[in-house]
Amino acid sequence: MEFEDVVSTRRSVHEYSDEPIDRDTLDAVFEAATLAPSGYNLQPWEFLALRAPEKKQALREVAFDQEHVTAADTAVVVLGNTDPTAHAEPVFDDWLAKGYIPNEEVRDALLENVDGIGAQPVDERRIWTTRSTSLAAMTLMYAAWDHGIASCPMEGFDPEALVETFDVPDGYEPVMLVTLGYPAEDAADVENERKARRPVDEVVHYDEFEPVAETPLDEPAE
Repeated sequence: MEFEDVVSTRRSVHEYSDEPIDRDTLDAVFEAATLAPSGYNLQPWEFLALRAPEKKQALREVAFDQEHVTAADTAVVVLGNTDPTAHAEPVFDDWLAKGYIPNEEVRDALLENVDGIGAQPVDERRIWTTRSTSLAAMTLMYAAWDHGIASCPMEGFDPEALVETFDVPDGYEPVMLVTLGYPAEDAADVENERKARRPVDEVVHYDEFEPVAETPLDEPAE
């Protein structure tokens, strides 16, 4: 599928068919997600992919009983590591080996910079990991749709209960949930009119920020 088609036809889907996603396809989707950018290329994301019915039911119980958690073939808990130093050494060793940085002194300076991020208060580190991990989550959804797999991002869940239910280690931020599955018939029908989007000239500000009057979403922009 061409990227423009992936972007323009992707829909958030709640209704899924019973067709299973084979493991090789899922692995390919997750592999694509790992290609997302991140600050310093530190890749703080982790994905808890729940496929067993009892595991999805447990997630549904901490996601305010939303039905599509269990209807989907796979429910993904997208986690962000709040420790920026967790993967820093191998990342910068890779940079050095591939010539992205000239010497070990630069690598060591980069490690010091990341140590500085790691010394920030936990709330700051939660913001840091959420920014990068959200990029991977969006890449996951685009990659899934490229394989014909529909998805739905979810913010509605109890993070503390989730961490307790699935024994998520300290230092990981539950960023969002993503359900994955082949859509039920017509559930992701691109012939259906897309929900309204704000017009480009309302959301893009060139050179300086100038608030503009909002255009009603049920009326075309002039």
